[in-house]
Amino acid sequence: MILSRGRRILASLLLCVLLLTTACATKAPNRFDQVQQESTKQKSGQSVAENATQGSQLNAFFPDGEDGYDRVYTQEKKGFSEANLKKDGKVVAQLAISDTTSLPGVASKYANSTKKIDGYPAVEQGKTQTSVLVGKYQVKVISKDPLFTASDRADWIEKFDLDDLAKLK
Repeated sequence: MILSRGRRILASLLLCVLLLTTACATKAPNRFDQVQQESTKQKSGQSVAENATQGSQLNAFFPDGEDGYDRVYTQEKKGFSEANLKKDGKVVAQLAISDTTSLPGVASKYANSTKKIDGYPAVEQGKTQTSVLVGKYQVKVISKDPLFTASDRADWIEKFDLDDLAKLK
């Protein structure tokens, strides 16, 4: 009887020590925790500029679907509008217009551009993105299918109503 009572006390004591040590142990942050903290800090300092153009206004400058391509709007918010370009039901590219008022650093990447599309400074970003700076707006086409080439992206940028977009304030 005394032996079994001692075992219960010992078991209870060990359980308390185990719970106490695991509760006090701190988990070392992993790489995902660090990225989460950084992105949270970034978002808190970012905001859309008061005078940024509404996304619904930007929609008017997108090209219509043609030659078997369909344009499907996917996102619209202040300072930004985006559409998918589909062929045979498959997304082959994303089309986007963004107001650089909120992110003035974006416009600086066009300062030394030697390439032009329809008279506007253009840059290639990696192997899948082509964009132009039209006034304060960045017009971007991103390939989502390997068969949608840089030449295709440039052709679709030219289909945007760039001259009227340049007049938008």
